[in-house]
Amino acid sequence: MINQPELYERFRALHERKGGFIMPNAWDGASALILKDAGFEALGTSSAALALGTLDGRHAVSLKQHLENAELLIRVTGLPVNGDFEDGLGPEPTDVADTVLAAVGAGLAGIGIEDTTANPEKPIHDFDKAVARIKAAAKVAKGRILLTGRTDNFIQGRPDLDDTIKRLSAFAEAGADVLYAPYPTDMDAVRAIVRAVAPKPVNLVVGTMAGTVPWADVQAAGVKRLSLGVALYMRVMGNLAQGAKELLAGDVLKGAGEAPSTSAGLGFRQLHQKMREAIGA
Repeated sequence: MINQPELYERFRALHERKGGFIMPNAWDGASALILKDAGFEALGTSSAALALGTLDGRHAVSLKQHLENAELLIRVTGLPVNGDFEDGLGPEPTDVADTVLAAVGAGLAGIGIEDTTANPEKPIHDFDKAVARIKAAAKVAKGRILLTGRTDNFIQGRPDLDDTIKRLSAFAEAGADVLYAPYPTDMDAVRAIVRAVAPKPVNLVVGTMAGTVPWADVQAAGVKRLSLGVALYMRVMGNLAQGAKELLAGDVLKGAGEAPSTSAGLGFRQLHQKMREAIGA
């Protein structure tokens, strides 16, 4: 049985730990179990991994689908899970509040709310609307689920550090527990964000617009949480693409040979058995 308050407390404590932590993003039960087996203490969902084949950030994945995916990750791992729920799946503050409450009910330990609109013609909410949405989310999240306030300025073609800091600072004041702006221009921008919202923790996804950043450098900048977004999923898809090419070339042994065991020796049979045990099958 999912003990949501306990998962929330465990997740909150990770953000208070010296040196921070890495939170990889899983996309199904198998990937979640592999990441747990590797030793990770919390997981994130990935809206991009769920939406591939459609469009991320456009409400192509329903709230029900987001919740079911997150519930699966929680059920098979028993780990705190942070929900990547795009813009909260609705434009209005009341929509966002309802989504946060649904996430609590599903057992999530954390949830992120973006300032995106799902409208490519105007991808970012105006400042006041963005803050009002975070304020509504924070009101129902307080003490129940860790709320990440996120601005997508940089990945929506608005590389405005001043506006990003203004938004994140306002999100922090409105009650967000963690602040997040995917892919700042460089590490100077990351450090500026960390200083602006201190003492509240900051999430960084993989790195900056300039490229992936070593974990030690992320820690030195004061970032508390490093997420992976869709990176691990794309790595797996890259391996699949390579195997497909090998199969097409007739190299069956290489393309569809014995799969290597995952970290800590968790092979297919063990993974299958762990999955059966986790879901009670």
